[in-house]
Amino acid sequence: MTQSLFLASGNPGKIRELEQLLQPLGVHIKTQQDQAVVMPEETGQTFIENAIIKARAVAQQVNGAALADDSGLVVDALKGEPGIYSARYAGIPANATRNNDKLLQQMQNVPVPQRGAQFYCAIVVFRYVDDPMPLVATGTWQGRILTLPDGEQGFGYDPLFYVPELGMSAAALPPQVKQQHSHRAKALQALMPQLQMWLS
Repeated sequence: MTQSLFLASGNPGKIRELEQLLQPLGVHIKTQQDQAVVMPEETGQTFIENAIIKARAVAQQVNGAALADDSGLVVDALKGEPGIYSARYAGIPANATRNNDKLLQQMQNVPVPQRGAQFYCAIVVFRYVDDPMPLVATGTWQGRILTLPDGEQGFGYDPLFYVPELGMSAAALPPQVKQQHSHRAKALQALMPQLQMWLS
C-alpha cells in the first residue's frame, strides 16, 4: 500500500521543490490542490517549533501523515533577522520583492566580509494525528548577502543569496543543482533515513 503524505504548504515554489526531492521514495504526495486545509498561526519562537505547529495541525485536518517545513534566512550582521519572520519581513501581505528590498536597505552599510548568512530549514513529519515522536530534521546552507539581486531562478531571497562554493547566487543556479545543495535538500537528506524506516 502506497503511503500518502500531505505537504503542509501553500507556497508553489516550495511544494514543487519538495515534490521533486520526495519523488524517489514513491510516496503519494498530496497538497492543498487535493484538500483544502487551514494553516495555523505560527506562534513558535524557532523554525522547529513552527514546523511542529504546522505539521500537527495539518495531520489533524487530513487525518493522516503531514510534512511541514519552516525555513528562512538568518543573517549574521542582523543578529539572526529575518529568521522566523523571513516570509513576512516587510510586513503583510507577504511579498518577496518588498522583503528583498528591506533586506538590502538593512544591509546597505555592511561590508562584504560581514555579510555572512545561512538559509535554514526544519522539516517535521507527523505520521498520524497526535504523533508523540514526529520525524524531525534540519539543514543549513551557508552563503552571503549580495548588494544587488542576481539570477532569475528560485524564489524568496534566492536572488540575494550568494553561494561561494558554487560561485553564483541561489537564483542563478539550475533547479537540479539547487536541489542538491539547498537547506531544504539537506534537511530532506537528513530526514530520508527516518522516512525510509517508517515506510518500510
